[in-house]
Order: sequence, then C-alpha cells, then structure tokens
Amino acid sequence: MDILLVASAFNSLSQRVYAELSDLGHRVDVVLAGEGPDAVRRAVQDRRPELIIAPMLRTALPEDVWQGHTCLIVHPGPPGDRGPSALDWAIAGQAAEWGVTVLQAEAAMDAGAVWASEPFPVAPVGKSDLYRGELADAALTAVHQAVRRYADGSYKPRPQSDPAIHGQVVWRDVFRQERRRIDWAADDTATVLRKLRGADSQPGVLDELLGREVFLHGGHPEDRLRGEPGELLATRAGGICRATRDGAVWIPELRPRRNSGDRAPFRRPATDVLAAPDLPESPVPLELPADRRTWTDIRYRQHGDVGLVTFSFPGGAMSTDHCRRLLAAYRYALARPSRVLVLGGRRDFFSNGIHLNVIEAAPDPAEESWTNLNAMDDLVEAVLRTTDRLVVAALGGNAAAGGAMLALAADEVWCRAGAVLNPHYRRMGLYGSEFWTYSLPRRVGADTARRLTEEARPVSAATAARIGLVDRLVPVPAQGFTAETERLAAALAGSPDLARRIAAKAAARRADEQERPLAEYRGDELARMRTLFFDPTAAYHSLRSDFVRGVPGGAR
Repeated sequence: MDILLVASAFNSLSQRVYAELSDLGHRVDVVLAGEGPDAVRRAVQDRRPELIIAPMLRTALPEDVWQGHTCLIVHPGPPGDRGPSALDWAIAGQAAEWGVTVLQAEAAMDAGAVWASEPFPVAPVGKSDLYRGELADAALTAVHQAVRRYADGSYKPRPQSDPAIHGQVVWRDVFRQERRRIDWAADDTATVLRKLRGADSQPGVLDELLGREVFLHGGHPEDRLRGEPGELLATRAGGICRATRDGAVWIPELRPRRNSGDRAPFRRPATDVLAAPDLPESPVPLELPADRRTWTDIRYRQHGDVGLVTFSFPGGAMSTDHCRRLLAAYRYALARPSRVLVLGGRRDFFSNGIHLNVIEAAPDPAEESWTNLNAMDDLVEAVLRTTDRLVVAALGGNAAAGGAMLALAADEVWCRAGAVLNPHYRRMGLYGSEFWTYSLPRRVGADTARRLTEEARPVSAATAARIGLVDRLVPVPAQGFTAETERLAAALAGSPDLARRIAAKAAARRADEQERPLAEYRGDELARMRTLFFDPTAAYHSLRSDFVRGVPGGAR
C-alpha cells in the first residue's frame, strides 16, 4: 500500500511508524506539516497515497486533504480523550493506565471515528521516556491494526457517538505553565518530581534561578542533601540539586527563555546555563550502595562475572564531558574481574552521538565539535581494543550517528524490539567518525554500509537484526529491559564456549590490526570531519543551528 506520513516533526514515533510500515512492504513517504499546508497538498497530489497517517501532528490537516482522503490521526490518549496535551494530563493526574487512539481526521479536533486503540501502563518516568517507550509500543500496535483494518476494506470505524465511547468523551485544554509552576515552599518532593517529569523534554517548567527566568528540564530524587525550600545545594555531572520542603531534587538541564538575550536559548547542562554558580560539587562513586536514592548519569554494577556500565544522558546527546566521564567509567570496569561487560542496559536512548546543543553554545563551535568528536572516538576506540572479555552494547532505546557506531564497537549488540537506529550522519551534513568505516562494513558488508549511510533512513530493530547491525532482539516492555539484559548477560557469562570466543575475538583484533590499524581508520575519518568542522560555509553549521533551535526540518 502507498502510505503518506504527515508529521510536524520526523521524531522518534514518526520514525518508528515509517520503519515498521516499510518493513511490512508498504511504500511510505513523509511530508513535514511544518513546511505548510501547500507542501502537504503537493505531497498528496504528487504521491497519490492510498492512506494518510499523522503519527505526530501539532497543526490541523488541510480540510481538502482530510475530506478527499482517509487520514488517520495518532492521538496519545484513550478513546474519547480530546485535546492537545493528553499525556501531560495523564501524568499530572497520576493515571495508572493511559492509551493511544488512531482516529479519522475531521473538522473537530480528535472527534473522528476510531479505527484502533491500545492501552498502556504509565511508568514512573519522564514524559519523553514514556512517549518513546510504553506510548510508542501501544501506538505501533494500534497503527498496525488500523492499517490492517483499512486494507481489509470491511471494517467500519466506530464513531465517538457509540455508547462505549461517548460516555468517555472529555476535552482537555492545553496544559499551560500555570499548572506546571512549582511552589517550592509548599510542594512536597513527589509533587515537584511529577511536575518536572511531566515537562522533562518539552516544554520544561518555567521558574526563576539566581534572578533569571529559565525552564527546568528533568527531575530526579535526592536522599541526603537538604536545605531551605528552593535553595540551590550542589552540582553533579552538569546538573543542579535544589531543595524542596521535605527533601531535594536533581535537575540535569535548563533552557533560557527565547527573549532573555541569551545567545543559546536551548536546553543544555544546568551548570552551563547558570555559568557555574558558586555551589559545591557533590560527587558519588560509580558503585552506589543499593539503598541510595540519588541521581547520577553513569553507574557501575557487578553481578558475578558480569559488569554493567549503565548511563543515561538527556536526549541521548554526549558532550565532551559525558564522553570523558564515560570513558573513565569504562576503564574502571576493565579493572574489575568480569568476563562479560555490558555497556548501556537502561531504558530509553542509548546514544545519539556528539552534543549539538553544547557545541552550538560554545564560544567556538568548530573547536568544540572537534574536541567532542575526539572524546567520542577515544571512547569507541577503548571498546574496540578490549580483548580480554566480551563486550555487549545493550540498547533499551534509540541510537543514532556516533551513538549507533559506539554500539557497533561492541562484540554483541542487544536491542529492545521497539528501538529505532539511524546509523548515518548525512542529515547533519557530516561524513562521520567513531570508526564507522571499520565497524559498519564488517557487520553488514560494504554495499549495505554504503546504502545505510547514503539513504540516511531510520532502521527498525527487526531490520537491524536481519541485516546484521543487531545480534539479539529483546522483545520486552521498556520497563523490563534492564532486568532482561542482566539475565541474558549472566547466561552469556556462564556459557562453556565463552573462553573460546574471547580468545577468537583477540585473535581477530590482532589480524585486523595487521591488515589495517585502527589509527588509520580514525585518521582518515577525522581528516574529513576536520575539514567540515572548520569550514564556516559547510552545511553542518546551519543544519546544527536549525536542529538545536527547533527550526522545521532541522533534525538529525
């Protein structure tokens, strides 16, 4: 079937819908609604789709489009729910279960007939993590069902006047900043965390810090630090700790207001935005006691012969500091006696490569791009040169660009079945590094590697497994990925064949080094990247700027 996706952004959900429908043999095209209604009309006229699907839409479809074609809207709420902030209301209302509905477009927002719906549990995580995890899983189940029903031709979608739906119809207005506002003197920690997590990626919680209005992004509990409500207590890994009336929370990122005069009004590490306030650093060890309830973005745990280096960076972006601290943690893990080392293993993003927001905010973006990339290369090279144990990259969520190549440096790649991979750099105008010219062809072959990097399309986890990018699919809900990864790693560590595999891996690395040293791959890639970074006319600079500022089309 010819299907046209209309999306306000080619975000994680839109990419997953694109990839999974393509896997089923449908011809799928995409048009961005942000390019305007005429662009949508032209796409419909040029491609003549049999079905139009809007996985993520902030604006209404042109009336002539939905009147002349079957257009299915993916709404992040259960049947009967209407309005633009469905997931925000679910989190604020502490819903235990929510849903996704695929409905037909009509004049009134979210009022069309229902083609499919699917419930999902509301996990105690941030909104963006929930969106990419439980919500996305439910959305794809509903989309697949709706497409099958449409193709069959006999299914009649249920109007919302149906008694089973009509009694559930409720309009929920835009969830405005007034509802997100934190009263630091009155709100307890649980309330503060709920407000922060309900806006962790977008739009953030508007607040005042050190006399500046900023948006707070992300929230995590702290079990020991205490102070006057609203007081800034400490920093850690770029985040800040702030006291509540009965505890404290960690806030990893801040965003200045657009009209604040800040030259970088986009999300980045909190201490960068606050220009390093005079606060004490509060470090914690990589191996935290099991009873600690605090935030850190990198941890190490060991269970028997399995070591686990887990990490989670907002948006999957890895700054120079992130890369260097993760490399230090990796080296720490190598000093521990494990036979299997797992890198990753948390739900949500694995990595999306270098940190474009931090780069854009730097005094010299070209120099910071170069520094960040070299730090990323150092990390990837350390993984590639590990020959005394098996290394597993465990992808609980999406990976892109250099983050995808970090995964490919491992001996095995395990991937949650709902993840999406973007193993390319082209959409940011880059050639790429992170040893991709070594790792990608050795996994999928030269022809497939060329196609993946030139076509620059999202790849579903299933296709990644089929072509050799991924060694094991892990078909579990997002919330169960960490436990399943640990179980699988323990089984691998107990395999009687493990010693032979480690020895064979070391021999293969020696042979590959004799054929062509890793230093040559790195040198050739970096030479091409340096030319792009330090050429002010290179497309990378405008693409990066558009991406971090949310200009339509500015996506990796």
